[in-house]
Formats: sequence, structure tokens, C-alpha cells
Amino acid sequence: MFTGIIEEMGRVVALEDLGDSVRISIDGPIVTSDASLGDSICVSGVCLTVMDLASSVFSADVMAQTLKMSALGDLQIGSFVNLERALTPTTRLGGHMVQGHVDATTHIVSRSPSEHWEVVRFELPQTIARYVAARGSIAIDGISLTVSELDPHHSWFEVSLIPTTIASTTLGSKRAGETVNLESDILARHVERLMQSMDPQ
Repeated sequence: MFTGIIEEMGRVVALEDLGDSVRISIDGPIVTSDASLGDSICVSGVCLTVMDLASSVFSADVMAQTLKMSALGDLQIGSFVNLERALTPTTRLGGHMVQGHVDATTHIVSRSPSEHWEVVRFELPQTIARYVAARGSIAIDGISLTVSELDPHHSWFEVSLIPTTIASTTLGSKRAGETVNLESDILARHVERLMQSMDPQ
């Protein structure tokens, strides 16, 4: 489990095609400072397991299903990714509960900068539209963000990025048309499931 508060931007240093998977190696000195084999690290919104450690570089195997469901398949050597270690019982929950299980990918529609923040609009996949609420939480490439505006027809949503998010995460450099990973709020999904179980039909 993660909080969506990014600890650092890591850099992809190697990609190895394993046929039905890809082994990705990422340089991240903060997240590897206390990492062990088998630990979970959230990589741009995807929970991956540390398979190998060498100094500040960790490696993880990304299965074909994960490549299909997320934007990790677009990564190249030199790409930057958002990194966060799994939370501990004493971690401050600054964002919201993020599992690292990507629900969908989408594209940036537009960016509208202002003096102190930037509004970014995204297409809203219909598969998760029912879980997205204005002023609610959503994880975008692993970043816990608040939905600042929502299209009444659920075709798009917006978030407002503060300078810290722009400077400290990959969303600061992504442009219109680029792909991002989305994870809806787990609480919304559980409420839906609970309501379904209570439906007499």
C-alpha cells in the first residue's frame, strides 16, 4: 500500500526483454536506501517487486499483463519515473490509499499554466468514470491528486498541479497526448461492491 506522495524521480537505466515479461532497472537512491529483495516499490503508479539490488539501482520484472494494463511498456532507457516506497504503520498518510494496481491508462488533453499552478485535463476512461468525483482523490502515475473539475458528461477531468508537484514528479514534463496510468479511489470501488452485495436482485 502507498500514499501517492512521490519520494523521488528515478531514471530507467536498463530494459531486458524476457519474452513474456520485461526486466526493468531503475536508479533511485532514496527508495533503495533501505530496500531489500522482495520489497514493493510503486513505479509511476504500478506496484513492482524488487528482484535485484545493486547500489542505488533496483530491478523488477514486469509481466505481460502489467505491460498491457499500464504505460510502463512505453518506457525507454533514460525515461524518468515516479517512485514511492510502501508505507509503514508510522508513515504519515499525506495523500490517499494507493494500491499500485492500475485501473486504466489515459492521455493528457491539455495543460493550462497560470502564475502559481497549472491545470491539466485528462480524458476520462468510461471504465472508471463512475469512481471519479469532483474533489475526490485519484492516482495519476502514482501521484495522489484531487479532481478539481469533472465534465458533467464524464468525458474528461482536471487536476491542478502546485509548483512542488510540477518540479518533483514526471507530470511536470509530460505534454498533451502523452499516456499516464490511472488508479481510482479504492474506497469508491469497495462501496460499489458493498452496494451490489446488498442489492436483492
